[in-house]
Amino acid sequence: MKNLFLILIIFLNIPYAKSQNNKIDKIKIRQDLIGIIQNIESQYTYLEDKKVNIECIKEKYIKKIDEIRDKSEVVLLFEYLLNEFYDSHISLNTNIRESYRLSSPIFVELENGKTIIKNVWQTQIENLNDNIVGAEVLKFNEVDFNKKIDDFPSLCNDKTLPKVRNWIANKVISGKYSEARILSLKLKSGKKIKFDLDGLNLKREKELITSKVENGIGIIRINNSLGNNQSISEFDKVLDTLFDTKGLVIDLRNTNNGGNTYVAKGIMGRFIDKELPYQKHSYIELFDNQPKIVRSWFELVSPRGKQYKKPVVLLVGRWTGSMGEGMTIGFDAMNRAQIVGTEMKRLAGSDFGFKFDNQNFGYSLILQKLYHIDGTLREKYIPPNYVSQSIIHKDEILEKGIELINKMIK
Repeated sequence: MKNLFLILIIFLNIPYAKSQNNKIDKIKIRQDLIGIIQNIESQYTYLEDKKVNIECIKEKYIKKIDEIRDKSEVVLLFEYLLNEFYDSHISLNTNIRESYRLSSPIFVELENGKTIIKNVWQTQIENLNDNIVGAEVLKFNEVDFNKKIDDFPSLCNDKTLPKVRNWIANKVISGKYSEARILSLKLKSGKKIKFDLDGLNLKREKELITSKVENGIGIIRINNSLGNNQSISEFDKVLDTLFDTKGLVIDLRNTNNGGNTYVAKGIMGRFIDKELPYQKHSYIELFDNQPKIVRSWFELVSPRGKQYKKPVVLLVGRWTGSMGEGMTIGFDAMNRAQIVGTEMKRLAGSDFGFKFDNQNFGYSLILQKLYHIDGTLREKYIPPNYVSQSIIHKDEILEKGIELINKMIK
């Protein structure tokens, strides 16, 4: 009887415990909101490049605090605030079911008022049968796609600006974790189909680095592992078996999550025989209400281990992200590889982590701009050997890379 009484007390207190656990303090939310806006104004290096009304953000997001009912809506408040800057390299370090995903296995561009699929993540998709490259996206979950862009939950950015609208279009395609992603497509042939984006199977390689040899040419794939320090020794093992090849293809098209400079410089060091610059950093210093001063420097790569001296080609695409992009401009700057592919993920600058004073999650902002040593912003770099994706049934970028290797050998 006593045990039954205890169980009843516990059961009756569950709703109370849940409400206490989900309790929010709007004063603390306001403090954190003001804090993140101040950090954006003082440290976000791309603020002046963005067409953003910061006063609108202050006014409307402070008002939104009054509407918040639970902790999930606190997360969305800060997530949507960062989305105002249409920058895929700044984000919260947490998400909920109603959050938008950070990326999608397809990339779209707006052309003459239409949303066109320009790229698919061909190297990672296992079950794509229809050639959707070039298809027009008509609807998303049965809602007109342009309306989905217009209804995107940002309060202050100008959705008529092409850059903003294109960024939002890809955010809509990425979708929320909580919703299906059924696209109504009109293929280039004119045929209309329903396309379930969540029905795609993406490859999940277990190895950090994989390789093979085809017709005397070594092909190394980095499997989204530029953030794993063990990738350096794994790359060394693979490269050391390929010194008898005629040339080398390094595939960076699956580096969606980026990585770190430790791994990237470790890999690049195997291809040079002297210290060389691979990228330029730049940021603004401001102290004691004095004038803004630009601080910039070139970052160097040092040679490491036995050098591979034969021709090298790098393959890149829309899912070559952050440190993958840094490696790409580095190989190009050091004149150590031919770069083949499309635009990359275009994650601008170098991100740094921040903490809220009152929340159990944080966020990232871009404090430094990164450049090719020729002065080109990293996010604006375009491969000299550009390959416009047109079909899904053959790897056009790899074919171009192998063709280039053979020309370089001759």
